[in-house]
Amino acid sequence: MFEWIINVANSDAVQQANNIQDCINQKVDVIVARAEDSGTIGASIAAAKAANIPFITLDRVAAASGPQPIAHVGEDSYKQALSTATAFAKLLKDKGVQGKCIEFEGDLLDMNAVFRHQAWTEVEKSAGAWTTVATVPTQWKPELFYSGGLNALQAHPEANCIYTASDFTFSSIENALQAVDKLAPTGDPKHVWVAADDLHPQGYAAMIKKYIDVGTTFEVYDQAVLLVDVLTKIALGQPVDASNLVSGRLATSDMVEKMSHLYARDYTD
Repeated sequence: MFEWIINVANSDAVQQANNIQDCINQKVDVIVARAEDSGTIGASIAAAKAANIPFITLDRVAAASGPQPIAHVGEDSYKQALSTATAFAKLLKDKGVQGKCIEFEGDLLDMNAVFRHQAWTEVEKSAGAWTTVATVPTQWKPELFYSGGLNALQAHPEANCIYTASDFTFSSIENALQAVDKLAPTGDPKHVWVAADDLHPQGYAAMIKKYIDVGTTFEVYDQAVLLVDVLTKIALGQPVDASNLVSGRLATSDMVEKMSHLYARDYTD
């Protein structure tokens, strides 16, 4: 039976390091952390290793150049974005649209954002379905999704498509589109084609409204199940894989309501 100590870092890497050190001082049996900073988490991993405490990263991997945890549990974010971008390229070609896209880039201290940008760029080069006319650095901050998006839309009125590395704050993008009179569902002449990873609650709602055309799910439930499996193996003294990744599922506005066990719909209040 597990007993949990839950600490919250409030998006502060220094606070997270202090929280982890507190757990080490309490001589916990295992540490699970969602890295606020993929680089600096390495120091905490090293400290836990020195204290013989297994360390698991969840969702966000540690930078490859630093100390590594005993195991990582998360989604394959490169394949996730590759799935989205590939489907988006096909959609644009099927619709006869040559895309001029605005990319909303995540926090580059989070390797998930790095991998998603990499996949988007690779498909852009290989498929030739769009050109990225502006990249908005968001640092995963909702206010930057809005202000950066609005600036990009105003600077590039020719933009007819968007890729956002996560849809967790899609209302910010909706507000930016509304401000330039381009918030419209698929089928409306003003519609801006949108690819968005994760299908978080805001993204799910936007896909139902046909503002988002295609995306690949972030499987929170499956990651939680996999994490418990890894923790159980550690508790039983069994070997664990260094990398434990979940694959997302492609979703479109036409079929999303028929998809099973979507956490944004089925596992939220």
